[in-house]
Amino acid sequence: MSEVEETRRAAEAPQSDLQEVIDLLHKHELVENVVHRQEMPRHELVESLVHKQHLAELQKKLDAMHPADVARLLEVLPLEQRLLVWDLVKAERDGEILLEVSDAVRESLIQNMDEAELRAAAQTLDTDELADLAPDLPPRVIEEVMLSLPAEERARLQSALSYPEDSVGALMDFDIITVREDVTLEVVLRYLRRLDEFPDQTDKLFVVDRTGTLKGVLPIKRLLLHDPATVVRDVMEQDIVTFHPEDKARDAANAFERYDLVSAPVVSADHKIVGRITVDAVVDYIREKSEAEVLGLGGLEEEEDLFAPVIKSVKNRWAWLAINLVTAFIASRVIGIFEGTIAQLTALAALMPIVAGIGGNSGNQTITMIVRALALGQITRENAKKLFLKEIAVAVVNGVVWGAVVGLFAFAIYQSVPLGLVMMAAMILNLLLAAVMGVTIPLVRYRLGADPAAGSSVMITAITDSGGFFIFLGLATLFLT
Repeated sequence: MSEVEETRRAAEAPQSDLQEVIDLLHKHELVENVVHRQEMPRHELVESLVHKQHLAELQKKLDAMHPADVARLLEVLPLEQRLLVWDLVKAERDGEILLEVSDAVRESLIQNMDEAELRAAAQTLDTDELADLAPDLPPRVIEEVMLSLPAEERARLQSALSYPEDSVGALMDFDIITVREDVTLEVVLRYLRRLDEFPDQTDKLFVVDRTGTLKGVLPIKRLLLHDPATVVRDVMEQDIVTFHPEDKARDAANAFERYDLVSAPVVSADHKIVGRITVDAVVDYIREKSEAEVLGLGGLEEEEDLFAPVIKSVKNRWAWLAINLVTAFIASRVIGIFEGTIAQLTALAALMPIVAGIGGNSGNQTITMIVRALALGQITRENAKKLFLKEIAVAVVNGVVWGAVVGLFAFAIYQSVPLGLVMMAAMILNLLLAAVMGVTIPLVRYRLGADPAAGSSVMITAITDSGGFFIFLGLATLFLT
């Protein structure tokens, strides 16, 4: 079998496993429906047909699945089936699966677990993993788990929980391997062989002195390729990328992408190593931020469980819908102001959605670019003005080109040169409005400490709709009536 074929099959395997589990759940439901039609006691039939067959197969299949695949399965199942599957998951796997599922689904699972189950799940996790799960657990459970930890791990957990969500400290883990700079590579190798396992994403060892101060890093490849008699300080790297726990996670993510990092040390103010940040944590952070931006652009307040209760979904969506309703009323009143003009020239009613629609699309393109640039840290006070002028120039060019197209379109249909010119002018002005607001909205929200993506799409659409109607109908009133 070729390498490409193996890769394809490996990629298809999780999807196949998910479908098999869903098929088993469907069979289970069919048997349940049969149960309701039988005269014999329900528990006897369930015991013989369900628990001994489909549920046993289902549990076996779940046991063989990776935690991430079980998490994905839980996210696509309606609540009743989700809880059935969750009950079949082995208790010792609860913690790692809770870490993999989305926040919304995690909440639904935790609500259906008692304190003893939550405590047992939390106790299977490492300190950094427990810090990720802690905000979703009841305070009493966290308190009991912390009391059960050794003093050193308890201090680490308290430290991890003290950092803001979007900081390096919230992403770092404490599972690190340190070596001294004055020992030989042979000593390091003997030390590593005594370890039960390596921490995940270990591509380098951290070199420290007697006080725990970071002196450099020893890449695994250098450890393996150099003479075992060589001293660590002679082959270690000293020009390294380091982070502080208070650094922004976004900046760390950019650094990992820029320098192709797999792991990097996290140090205190006095340069003592306190942990590390790894590429898998960075990838998870980037994915979560990307999903949040997509939701924010659509006007959703938070991540939503696909099968959340109707009331909860309504609450998640109502705020921006209410804002959208208000802006729709404003747009309707703008049209109302020009009722006389529209009555005299009915073609305006057919043409004005074109101006508003193109403006909204252009504004959303600008906002998407600005939000991405903010996420990557590419916008500064120094280049913001140049960026603004560049977007104005783009809007002018697009306005002239596409304004000419729609102007010719209007002339071809209605045989009116003034109408075609009004369409072109309105298109240019509305695209300029879209560019100005497309840059301003996310930048202002960012400066105010708000999510620049949240609701930006809703706001730009409202502005370009109302503005487009006003510009087009105002020009028509001046030059066509």
